[in-house]
Amino acid sequence: MTKKVQVTFTNGQWKLVEKLRGSMGDTDSEIIRNIVISYFSEKSYIKEEVLNKSESRGDVYWMRKKQRN
Repeated sequence: MTKKVQVTFTNGQWKLVEKLRGSMGDTDSEIIRNIVISYFSEKSYIKEEVLNKSESRGDVYWMRKKQRN
């Protein structure tokens, strides 16, 4: 599933996005997508989502054990 969204940036915000061109992606959508993924990763949302999916499958023991180490 893909979802398109329209986002509005101030000039200052867009200048920051432009500075990331090449290092975080080549197109506007790649850069914004990678910024969002980086944010989710930094806030541990991605890890929590993986753990939640694993819990629903019943294979979370080793993941929780690994997380504590």
